[in-house]
Amino acid sequence: MTEPQLNFSEGFAMPTYDEWVAEVEKALKGAPFDRKMLTKTYEGITLRPIYTRNDWPPTGDPSGFPGAMPYTRGGRAAGNRVDNWDVRQAYAEPDPAQANETILHELERGVTSLLLQFDRAARAGVDGDAAEDLAGDGGMMLYGVDDLDLALTGVYLDLVTVALRAGAQFLPAAALLAALWQRRGIDPAKARGAFNADPLGALAADGTLPVSAEKAMAQLADLARYTASTYPLSTAVAVDTTPYHNAGATETQDLAASMATAVAYLKAMTAAGLDADAACRQIQFVYPVSCDQFLSIAKLRAARKMWARIAEACGASEPARAMRIHAVTAERMLSQRDPWVNSLRATVACFAASAGGADSVTILPYNAALGQPTELARRVARNTHVILAEESNIAKVVDPGGGSWYVESLTDAMAEAAWSEFQAIEAAGGMLAVLADGSFAEKIANAYAAREANLAKRRDALTGVSEFPNVQEPGAEVGTPDLAAAMASARERLQAARARGAKVDGLAGADGSGASEAAVTAAGAGATIGAMAKALAGGDAASITPMPRHRYAEAFEALRDAADAWREKTGSLPAVFLANLGPLAKHTARATFARNYFGVAGIECVGTEGFDDAEACVAAFKKSGAKIACLCSADPIYEEKVATVAPALKQAGCQYLFLAGNPGDKKAEYQGAGVDDFIALGGNVLAQTRNTLALLGVIDR
Repeated sequence: MTEPQLNFSEGFAMPTYDEWVAEVEKALKGAPFDRKMLTKTYEGITLRPIYTRNDWPPTGDPSGFPGAMPYTRGGRAAGNRVDNWDVRQAYAEPDPAQANETILHELERGVTSLLLQFDRAARAGVDGDAAEDLAGDGGMMLYGVDDLDLALTGVYLDLVTVALRAGAQFLPAAALLAALWQRRGIDPAKARGAFNADPLGALAADGTLPVSAEKAMAQLADLARYTASTYPLSTAVAVDTTPYHNAGATETQDLAASMATAVAYLKAMTAAGLDADAACRQIQFVYPVSCDQFLSIAKLRAARKMWARIAEACGASEPARAMRIHAVTAERMLSQRDPWVNSLRATVACFAASAGGADSVTILPYNAALGQPTELARRVARNTHVILAEESNIAKVVDPGGGSWYVESLTDAMAEAAWSEFQAIEAAGGMLAVLADGSFAEKIANAYAAREANLAKRRDALTGVSEFPNVQEPGAEVGTPDLAAAMASARERLQAARARGAKVDGLAGADGSGASEAAVTAAGAGATIGAMAKALAGGDAASITPMPRHRYAEAFEALRDAADAWREKTGSLPAVFLANLGPLAKHTARATFARNYFGVAGIECVGTEGFDDAEACVAAFKKSGAKIACLCSADPIYEEKVATVAPALKQAGCQYLFLAGNPGDKKAEYQGAGVDDFIALGGNVLAQTRNTLALLGVIDR
């Protein structure tokens, strides 16, 4: 028997938007609707509490179909339905042999491609034995083809994509991978790689290039030309916005920087002889993705829409306008304190990346902000991919946000705002010009200043850092690589490579022409990163002020670090005595608030009992050994007891007295009784707790 379907809306009239607003205004009881219900993002976009069909055209579909112009809904018609997204995890263990163990372990457990991070020595263009202070710092000791061969032992290079992150030394690094393909006998038509040449990104991050920007662009163009003609399944160029995102850029500034950078690279490649289609296919876009779910989904959708329009204007055919996106969970949202929360942030970010249509995704392990990830952290990261893809089936729906009035409207708003930013960059002379004159960095700094203010007041809350801190939390484990052993092994391989006497001729052509092929030949013969970088250098090096690096939690964590250092020195954390007044039911709420408030700076709150009179409170305060106290109770209790308790605490040696709550018109009265400051919602938590540490002698004023 077929049961009739229930229609729960039957019999109810469909309210209009104005009727809905009228009901909300009644609930707000006179509070302004715009102030309470509208949210303005850092990008200047106003978010409404409800979206209707009036916010998106009821006929037609301006976003088109997946795999077709304007590519808002995805670069491929099937999206990631066929084989999910590419799980591309990053590897930065100093010792290539140790890295190889990790790589093989993870390839057997869900990872499908590799992102190899070169250490600071290699990225600076020197071999590790010539700069041991840089060797193994921030990446692998990959200086020659033997090092790369060791790191990728057992990896099927015709099946697994290998992406490189070598900063300004993109060409020598690419030569090492191409030389390894030749050594292994990999068919060029099957070799899979992403060389990730991104000189403007390297300049923004490090503040310097070993050659002029013009010569670096010529090297990029030569590498792209060589890659296009030799390795059809590989890409040469990356547009990586990580330096701008880490500096505090808004999502629209991030998009604008990517478009301006891509235009600069497109010009360089077409000037070197590539047609528009071939040049577009050499570019992969790398975007940091945050745990702001809908904003991140809209960001990737807007990116595809913008790039399709630019590629169209540059003469690329429709298939070539499809953007390739690699998403990375944003570094700036990671915390060092309570780092396990980073797994939750990464889960939301990965969901947003996949729902937004990223082709490949990298999840940073939860302890990545602390140092080398542990196996547990790596396991959680890669299993997050697996759970979202295989159990939650996120990829089985092509463009999940498509048709959502909110997501579609937000996508368009982001694209429009980012397009205006992009036009401003182009009008100022392009990406290199705004990097050189510092104007783009200034815009980013201004944008981040607004975010910093909200972070300080906890309007932007950070779980485990500015909200719900645990001052007694155990530290998270991190990997402890043996740098001395890794360097000894690297030195042996370097000596063996140099003994081959490889020639590095033909790398320093003024126009970059032929440098890539010559570098691959030299790398195959044993030339190291240092030797190739020296041969490629010449002329005036580019130099600017590098972009700063920020994490949202950094200011609070600096206070926690100071508190921990104080504990190491004295045996205990800095403390504030909680002067709880009245019965438990009266003081618990504000005492809990005070513990969280001071805890963000690593300040321990001592005292749990309630006091009915000043004498008992003073006695407990003296016994605690604290120098600072905070009154905690309900407003009626304050009115009754502050006048006697506050002066008694001050007379007993309390150097500074807080009161938890906003006293309103009682503020002057309580200050007259001895209260020095008030802690309440909306206060500048960062400034007040920093001042408290200064009062306690933990930090300088």
